[in-house]
Amino acid sequence: MPTGVAIRDVRERLFDAAECVLLRDGPSALTSRAVTTEAGCAKGVLHRHFADFDAFLAELVLDRIARIDNRAAALCGLAGTSTVADNLTSALTDLFGSVAVAIVSLVTSRDELRARLRLARPTGVPVLTDAATVIATYLTAERELGRIPAETDVDTLAPTLIGATHMLFADRKGTPPEIGVVRKVVTTVIARAV
Repeated sequence: MPTGVAIRDVRERLFDAAECVLLRDGPSALTSRAVTTEAGCAKGVLHRHFADFDAFLAELVLDRIARIDNRAAALCGLAGTSTVADNLTSALTDLFGSVAVAIVSLVTSRDELRARLRLARPTGVPVLTDAATVIATYLTAERELGRIPAETDVDTLAPTLIGATHMLFADRKGTPPEIGVVRKVVTTVIARAV
């Protein structure tokens, strides 16, 4: 890109480029040069918009977490429809079929990034903790509708679902699990609650 030519939506362009590199090559390949090359811009563009590369990565993770938060309303809107197992299977497949697994790998592989994220999110693993909150909110809505027992501990059930499902998707290079496999894990985990 020639110097002096304005780039539209720089942040999104850089975030999308980082996501492409992350999904294709993994967290160890994610460098400022790789991101700017993928985005088709000069390396200085990234540093003009972010204090340093870890600041960029922290903003990327927070942006992707915001997308998970946006799914919360959609999932809660499903409360009372279909089955609890079907709604959870769909939501978890959607979550882990996205960039979430790669983001978790990125966060766990970079100490400075984790330290920066702790300022905004002091506990848990970013993305996984946020996803568990979304699932707990949905399960609470189902509990209020009487579709799961009133004594169901949604604050334990939600992270259990996240952990069990994350294990199915954790191999970044492997074939994603079939929907039936995800449904089996979901129905096993929630068996006592529904």
